[in-house]
Amino acid sequence: MIKPFLAVLFSAWLGAQALPSKPGLYAVIQTSEGTITARLYEKEVPIATRTFVNLAQGTQAWRDAKGNAVKRPLYENLIFHRVLPKLMIQTGDPTGTGAHNCGFKIPDEFLPGLRFDRAGKLAIANTGEADSGGCQFFITTDIMTQWTNKYTIFGEVVSGLEVAEKISRAKVIGDKPVEPAKLIRVSIERVGPVKK
Repeated sequence: MIKPFLAVLFSAWLGAQALPSKPGLYAVIQTSEGTITARLYEKEVPIATRTFVNLAQGTQAWRDAKGNAVKRPLYENLIFHRVLPKLMIQTGDPTGTGAHNCGFKIPDEFLPGLRFDRAGKLAIANTGEADSGGCQFFITTDIMTQWTNKYTIFGEVVSGLEVAEKISRAKVIGDKPVEPAKLIRVSIERVGPVKK
């Protein structure tokens, strides 16, 4: 009796972790509501992608909630601190306020072919000023064409969009969720060889 149950449990876990077969670099975003997998635009948007990967893996220094420079994985045990209902979910702030300065800024990377023309875009949050992105990122859950060339898009959801949509339906006060979903961790996985 126990063996079949464990086999089912293990295969369910594997299914949740399964990556697409298409070669590329992927972010597996584990949340309290489920897993979101996104393909990263490592060739098209190298600076934002490299920054995100390094922060996820703990190889880039960033400023913690106390203002100390640290080098450890950032995207662990955070909350989705900002939600625009049915439009967007945002995370990446260790203070959970949305006002945190992570200690660095990255330049904008706008490409003609990268637009907010469908749901599931990963993008770097910024202050509204040019080249002001840092460690916070968001995932769209609707078409947001008015944001094209205002935020750097560095990836696209390939599975688990329904998870982002569920998080985007949270009850909010302003843009702050009453009971925020949690970002448990982000792991980076490669499928196939590195493209030259």
